[in-house]
Amino acid sequence: MRTRTPALRAAACAAVAGSLLLAAAACAGPSSPAGTPAPASTHAASSQGSGSSGTGPASLSGGGNTLSCGGAVTTVSTAAGLQRALASAQPGTRILLAPGTYHGDFAATASGTRAAPITLCGSRNAVLAGPSITHGYTFYLDQASWWRLAGFSVEGGQKGVMADGATHDLIYGLYVHGTGDEAIHLRSFSSYNIVSHNVIRDTGLNVQFFGEGIYVGSAHGNWCRYTSCRPDESNYNVLVDNNIADTTAENIDIKEGTTGGTIAGNTFNGAGMVASAATAWVNVKGNDWAVLDNTGIDSIGDGFQVHQVYPGWGIGNVFRGNSATVTGAGYGIYVQSHHLQTIVACNNVVASAGAQLSNVPCQNR
Repeated sequence: MRTRTPALRAAACAAVAGSLLLAAAACAGPSSPAGTPAPASTHAASSQGSGSSGTGPASLSGGGNTLSCGGAVTTVSTAAGLQRALASAQPGTRILLAPGTYHGDFAATASGTRAAPITLCGSRNAVLAGPSITHGYTFYLDQASWWRLAGFSVEGGQKGVMADGATHDLIYGLYVHGTGDEAIHLRSFSSYNIVSHNVIRDTGLNVQFFGEGIYVGSAHGNWCRYTSCRPDESNYNVLVDNNIADTTAENIDIKEGTTGGTIAGNTFNGAGMVASAATAWVNVKGNDWAVLDNTGIDSIGDGFQVHQVYPGWGIGNVFRGNSATVTGAGYGIYVQSHHLQTIVACNNVVASAGAQLSNVPCQNR
């Protein structure tokens, strides 16, 4: 029997959660989210129409939890109404999306605070639909911190949910699919965020090589473009209990320059991956990441990988309690070099792997 690591996951969540009201559900909840993007339900008392303010709490049911959108909410029902609500958002604002399709690219530029985050929530039947898979971000957290995104669907766009310079945000229970490149991308010093209980499907429709499910940081070749030639220190992000499949590239890609994040309790599926874009569910190239209690099936290569693609990175990562049914020729956990000081715990379980658990010895610590 595997020894699970709930204390480690809870500690990682607590380290980034701050006072986000959904953090308890995001960090606890089931070990794996629902495998199908079933609609969530929303309930708002006295909150109808575009731009109206309600006095009752709005709750969102999805991903095995019932979440509160807070107290009084402003309900929007049109793309124009959503654009206005985002433009006027301030600490404590709560925006509820009525069911329907919202065509356009949407951006958040204001920030909440630790005590008063900004909330955007809705059911799966509230769909943000990007106009193109070749350019644009369907929802863009542009230097926008202390946001809570919960429950709704995001489709289209070159990227589904994009964060630049965003910290302490919660991306929870979204259905993100049909994107040109990545589904969710944290970039340009985006740190201390929680990405939790999301269902991700059908990425890489524009460029297969960029079709990751969740992508953290940026490649060193892009540091001068996005981070003034410095390493993209998108650090201490927690990716927990997401369900990811049908990505052309990795389910999760962790770039060099990032440090101290956690990947825990996620469900991976290699269906849809193409060999020219990925050979594992998860590729870790940052430092000191903890990869805990994840479950994966059907990889076209290895289950998990660690690489050093830039000097000083890919070091000190830890793998514990993962279950990998590789159904392929590779390893459960492949480490490019023993010099990278990777810890592969012996409580990782690997099945149907043509190689074995790992190409480095496991450790009972």
